[in-house]
Parts: sequence; structure tokens; C-alpha cells
Amino acid sequence: MTTVLKAPTLRLGRSKATGRKNWGYTALAIFFLAIMLFPVYWMINASLQPNGTTLETSWLPLKPDFTGYATAISEQARNLGTSLIISLGSVALSLAIAAPAAYALAYFKVRGAGIVLFAILISQMIPGIVVANALYTAYNDLGLLNSIPGLILADSAHGIPFAILIIRAFMNGMPASVIEAARVDGAGHVRAFWSIVIPLSRNSLITAGLFTFLFAWSDFLFALTLTTTEAVRPVTLGIFQYIGAYVNDWSSVMATAVLASIPAIVLLVAAQKYIAAGTTGGAVK
Repeated sequence: MTTVLKAPTLRLGRSKATGRKNWGYTALAIFFLAIMLFPVYWMINASLQPNGTTLETSWLPLKPDFTGYATAISEQARNLGTSLIISLGSVALSLAIAAPAAYALAYFKVRGAGIVLFAILISQMIPGIVVANALYTAYNDLGLLNSIPGLILADSAHGIPFAILIIRAFMNGMPASVIEAARVDGAGHVRAFWSIVIPLSRNSLITAGLFTFLFAWSDFLFALTLTTTEAVRPVTLGIFQYIGAYVNDWSSVMATAVLASIPAIVLLVAAQKYIAAGTTGGAVK
């Protein structure tokens, strides 16, 4: 009888201790999350304040003012559209090159494939300013400065190596028997790639495309180096020059930053499950 009474008491004590431990971890996680999200809150808060410096901003937007958003939309809408075109073009070009390259590296016995992958990794380590300076000379000779195609090429060159690594890792985890069955049925390499591999690699393609979009959307270095006029101006460069012109009107600057953050947030929320599947799909065969 004594043994029967002691067991629930021990279990209850352990349960309470585990519960307190979990609550402690939860509180700690909320604390760190609040620290990381505070700059985002302050950006939104400052965008809703009347015109003035950030030093005069109250902690809560008790009387929200949308004048900053009206100014941002009227003066930065073109730059937002330019960034959207460049980002979508970079995604299309990156996937068009990275997907076949990843398929070839994953399924074909290419001599020197290890060297190619090593070169791709090394290319990710080259400082962006070095690439931008090299591209400036080439673009000046080819007439691609101050052009949307030029920025699409530059941003794609930054996103293609990462896309190849992500897609290849996922394709390595796909069963080779599926492709072999398509080949036995008479499908060529192109047909098998288009009809079998591409649909099965949807998660990795979405993941690679999303990261390429974020690379291009947030790019500042290429935009600053490869554009010398106002003919083509992505929103990152627009915000940079906006600060100098409206240093006493931070509500407009912060409103532009909020508008520039919306596409990235929407895409991340919409593609969250595909990102998780795409980044971990190649880890287990």
C-alpha cells in the first residue's frame, strides 16, 4: 500500500518540475523573440508618427498618422515596382539554370563533379564588392549599366550557386528507380527531367526561388555599383537616397521600409511549409 502511494507522489513531483522547466524555456524564448522583433515594431511605430525625428517618437502610436505612407507610395512606388521586376526575373533565370545543373550533378556521372561543387562553394565566399567591381567593367563595355536586365543577371549570379546546392541536395534524396522507370517507358532525359523530376522537386524549387527572391529584393551593393542614374533604381537604393533627402521626416523613411518588407513577409509566411520540406528533403534518403 505504501509503495502504491509513493509512485503517484513522485510522478506528480516530476510533472511539476517538468512544467516549471517548460514554462521557463517558454518565457526565455518570448524574451529573446521580443528583443529580435523590437526593431520591426519600432519601424512600424515610427512610420505611424507625425513628421519628425525618431528621437521625438512616442512608444505607442496613439494617434496614427498615415502621411508617411502617402509620401512613400507617391515617391517610391516606381522603385518598388523596379525591385519586384528584378527579383522575379532573377528567380526565373536562377531556376532555369540551377535546376538542370543540379539534375546533371545529381544523376549523371559527370567527371569532376566534386570539383564543380567545390567551385560553387568557393564562389559563395567571394566578397560581393569584388564581384560588383568586376561586373562594372564588363557592364560598361556591354552597355548593361543602368538597366534592369543587367541587375537581373547580377542578382541571378548571386543566387544560382545557392540554388544549385539546395536543389541538388533534394534530388539526391529522390529514388533513382522513378527516373529509371520513366527511361524504360521511353522518356528521354529532358522528358524525365520535365515530367518527373521537376514536379517531385517542387519544395526545393520553391525554397531556392524564395531565397533568390530575397537576395535580389534586399540587394544594395549591385544596385549601388551598377546604376549611376535615376533611370533604374531599386527600392533599397531608393531608401538609401531617401534618408539623405528626408532626414527630418523619418515617418516617410520608415513607411517605405515597411512597404519594402511586406513582399518578403508575405512570401515567407506563404511558403513556410515548402521551405521546411525543401531544406531538409536532401538530408534523408
